[in-house]
Amino acid sequence: MKTRTLGEKKNMWKIIAIILIIVDLVVLCLKGCGAVMDKAQSVPEDYTKKVQTGGDIEAKYLAMGTHEVSYKEIPAMMSFKKYEIFYPSDMADMDSPLPAVIFVNGTGIKGTKYQALQKHLASRGFITVATDEENAWNGFSAEMSVRYLETLNTYKDDKEDNIFYGKIDMDAIGITGHSQGGIGVINAITDQKHASVYKAAVALSSTQTDMAKALQWDSDASEIRTPFLMISSTGSTDEKITPLSAMQATFASIPDSVTKVLARRNTGDHGEMLYSGDGYVTAWFAYYLQGDEEAGKAFFGSSPEISSNELYQDVEISAGEK
Repeated sequence: MKTRTLGEKKNMWKIIAIILIIVDLVVLCLKGCGAVMDKAQSVPEDYTKKVQTGGDIEAKYLAMGTHEVSYKEIPAMMSFKKYEIFYPSDMADMDSPLPAVIFVNGTGIKGTKYQALQKHLASRGFITVATDEENAWNGFSAEMSVRYLETLNTYKDDKEDNIFYGKIDMDAIGITGHSQGGIGVINAITDQKHASVYKAAVALSSTQTDMAKALQWDSDASEIRTPFLMISSTGSTDEKITPLSAMQATFASIPDSVTKVLARRNTGDHGEMLYSGDGYVTAWFAYYLQGDEEAGKAFFGSSPEISSNELYQDVEISAGEK
């Protein structure tokens, strides 16, 4: 029998460790996010009424907006199959173009499984775009979504009514992603062709750096130049997928010239973080994409609400360069 060398043994244990991490991640995602084959929605339709809030601003921006919402689904000859777009039903009557938010999928959670999130933003005056991408970590589906928004915004044909023509504010594009999608957000705003188009970004319970590296989901937070909000939870699953130490390392990697906010919610766990922090996610986009100064008070000023909100802890805020 051949005796393995020390180097071979180390490599063998490294491979085993990576396999265990991958298996653990899949199990955790299936428990926290719902089984991949389960057709049930991962976000409750009435979550805006049920999620607990700990501040007036959080509660205000968690609530549904004033707009009725419409939906358009457009096939795509891509691995993600289609663009799923929600928008205010009265968009045609608006004089100004609307901001847009791109969604980046987590493991096993396609855009069709969190439509309530998209409806919420659309009710507040945003256009949202999601896909059925299953491997979103590289930011490719987000890149193609931005390119498609550019096409929709400029394409006019007398034979075909394009309801989005001239209605998208390409200077007010945001992006958000959960779990694997958090890595996809980082890559979309740093490594893809349209990285500079984003004016605000959110990563929810993003897969920790070591785990992401084991899965070969490479990203580089030091290249981030977009205002960046990162929220996770103190739940047992998030402690494994998104531990505080990993969040703090990512936060520290982002240049101090960039506005960045870190917080952990002390209710819920990994799967719930797809939507339980949505009050502050919406406030983040309202501030950066709609110019809503009241929304900004959640994070900035002499007493930012998120810092005193009893539902959040480990808050770090760096306002970047003015």
